[in-house]
Parts: sequence; structure tokens; C-alpha cells
Amino acid sequence: MNSIFFQLLIFGFAAAFANILGGLILFPSQIHRNYKRFLKYLLALGAGFMLAVTFFEILPKSILIWQKLNPSESENLAVPMILLLAGYLLTQFFEHTIAPHFHLGEEMHHDHLISPRSAYTAIGGLLIHTFFDGVSIAAASIIDLKVGFLVFIAVFLHKFPEGFTIASMILAAGKGFKEVLTATSLVGLMTFIGVLLFYFIGAKLDSAVAYALPLASGVTLYVAASDLIPEVNHHGGKRPLVSFAVFAGVALFFTLHFVLHTFLEH
Repeated sequence: MNSIFFQLLIFGFAAAFANILGGLILFPSQIHRNYKRFLKYLLALGAGFMLAVTFFEILPKSILIWQKLNPSESENLAVPMILLLAGYLLTQFFEHTIAPHFHLGEEMHHDHLISPRSAYTAIGGLLIHTFFDGVSIAAASIIDLKVGFLVFIAVFLHKFPEGFTIASMILAAGKGFKEVLTATSLVGLMTFIGVLLFYFIGAKLDSAVAYALPLASGVTLYVAASDLIPEVNHHGGKRPLVSFAVFAGVALFFTLHFVLHTFLEH
């Protein structure tokens, strides 16, 4: 079996399972209480890691690939930058125009009850985002397995809070375990589909990565800077440790980047 395909199967399954596990955390009360206490730190860690991998790996690789495929336009980066902006705005459109935005976990409280339609509309918006999570993982892995691993870690770190959010909305809409399992599985499946679909497309079209990677990086940038960082600020309040966790996420990225490029170079 192709090593890239095998790696992508593992990454896609792990990311999807993290969505499901993040939702199921809500049901055992003791685990839920302990998990919720650390949720803001996991969010902050994921935000820092995602910002670092976007600016230090995905964007530079997007530019290099574009210049390689279009040597006559190597100094004209309008197309990849437009795709980056399109990915960012596409996520904004689906998350805040079509689907309402929720703070992670707050939908559980009785004073934040929502209608089933609102919950399912929000999950519909998340499906677009999670699909591009899979595209990001696959596109980066096709370029370089090490880069793919770093992008996978960035996605994986926010999958647990994402599952937690989905379950919160479903419970706040008056639904139960079955509906939570269905919704988190569907959202996780979209990541898996994004991974596999782009792998088969990217394997046949060399230029697919040049267009998909900046588009997916715009989605990733939005999730990190416009979704996760505001959530960190909202939940962290004046706790400096939450802000330090963002920097810890950046430090984790550079640590893994150093290890991967030093010991797995050959």
C-alpha cells in the first residue's frame, strides 16, 4: 500500500475519532467536569500550533509550489493569495452568515437553549470547515509527509473541542446520546472524506495541490485566528496561563518541526 495513502488513512481516522470522542466526553459527568476545566488550554494550544504551521509551513509551501508550476509568473502571487483570501472568507460565510456562531460548551446551560434547526444549521456550517481540514491534511502530505504530519497535529488538537461544541449544541436543542453520536460521526466523516477525495484528485492532477493548499490554508487561518483565538480570549479572561498556552502551542510546533527535520530527514 502506498505510504502516503496509508498515512492519510490513519490521519483521517484519528481526526474523525477525535470529533466523536470530544462529543462523548459530555456524558460521563466526572470526565466532563475534568475535561471542561482544561478545554480552554487545549483550545489555546491548538490555536498557537495552527497559526505556526500556517505561517511557517503551509503558506511558504503554497508559494513555492505556485512558483514552480508557473515559473513565468513566479513573482506574481495574486492567484494563491486570492485563494487564501477566498478560503478565509468562505469559512466566514458558512460559519457566520449561514450558520450561527456559538461559544464552546456554553450551549449546555439552560439559559442558552437553542432550537434544533439552529443546532443543525450550525453543524452544517461546520461540515464545510471539517471537509477542508481533510483537504489540508491530504494536500500537505502529498507535498511532504513531515509537513502533512504537522498539519494533522494542528487539526487534531482542535478536533476534541469541536466535538465538544457539536455535542453541546445537540444537547441544548433537547436531543440525546444517539443524536450526539450521529452528528459528531457525520462531522468527523467529512474530514475523512476530505482526506480521501483530495488524495485521489491530487494524485492525478499535479496542479491540484497548488490551488487547494492556499485555499485550505485560508480556512485554517480563519479557524485559528478568528475562531480559536477569540474563544481563548473569551474563556481565558484574565488568566495569563491561557495566553501562555498559545505560545506553548507555537513552541510545540517548532519542537516537532525540529525533530522531524533533524531525525527524519532521510
